[in-house]
Amino acid sequence: MEDMLGVDPDLALHQLHVDPLFIPVKRRKRTFNEENNLAIKEEVVSLLKSGAIRELQFASWIANFVLVKKPNNKWRMCTDFTNLNKACPKNFYPLPCLGRLVDGREGHEVFAFMDASRGYHQIRMLPEDEEKTTFITDYGLY
Repeated sequence: MEDMLGVDPDLALHQLHVDPLFIPVKRRKRTFNEENNLAIKEEVVSLLKSGAIRELQFASWIANFVLVKKPNNKWRMCTDFTNLNKACPKNFYPLPCLGRLVDGREGHEVFAFMDASRGYHQIRMLPEDEEKTTFITDYGLY
């Protein structure tokens, strides 16, 4: 986690557009075997040390996560935001073609872009939306 680069919050913050008519969903904690619980604990400790997550006492939205085996036989912890995704309106505007964007910059004096292929860049969540991304483990709410 030490190599995770953060995007300056003055530059970008991720905001959720949750339909206010949706009732928040609190999922029950899933149970995992001993090997998985060890992987979860390691990931939670790592995320806490890096400052990517913090512990909470209460939350109106609570998600579980899924453990996925990586090619190197380690576990990846992925948060299951299925319920939160259902509460957010769909974006009907697809991302633009990157090649077309780059080609369109031809002739401009200055061009900058972030190379996200060589690292993991964190974009912080808007503070009022952070609580909606809460997940639960045997070790607490984060």
